Amino acid sequence: MSRVGKKPVILPKGVECQVQADQIIVKGPKGSLKMAAPSGVDVAVKDGQVQLTARTDDDHKMAGTARALINNMAVGVSEGYLRKLELVGVGYRAALAGKDLNLSLGFSHPVVFKAPEGITIEVPIQTEILVKGNDKQSVGQVAAKIRAFRPPEPYKGKGVRYSGEKITIKEAKKA
Repeated sequence: MSRVGKKPVILPKGVECQVQADQIIVKGPKGSLKMAAPSGVDVAVKDGQVQLTARTDDDHKMAGTARALINNMAVGVSEGYLRKLELVGVGYRAALAGKDLNLSLGFSHPVVFKAPEGITIEVPIQTEILVKGNDKQSVGQVAAKIRAFRPPEPYKGKGVRYSGEKITIKEAKKA
């Protein structure tokens, strides 16, 4: 079995996990998340821990993957996930209009992004966007979609970037 798959998932305080025949449900203070039961993996909940065991030798990889997904669900419903984006460029700014994110990114028109269900978007200052939610995959997907509107360009570094992302700036053409 994989090293990741052998470790049990320790459920944080206030988080409970229910294993049904076709799905796994993790409930906590920030909501509940569902996942289809992984094939070839037995899931058992004992004493606030989720233990996974592979049925055959070929299912060891899936046990590690399922363990990581259940752990992400447990962290999501207890703490939640946050992805921070920064806007770099003259005139680049973000604003909220209800639940819609309104972006001015140097195009001839503003870019409007509708937040999907379960995701909250905050704009503390005009050049910063916070994407929050309890599902790690959807938080990352929403952040990637927002970044894709204007990814950082390599000559001046202008665009939408993740907080802490390093952009390698190319040298300009010499005369």
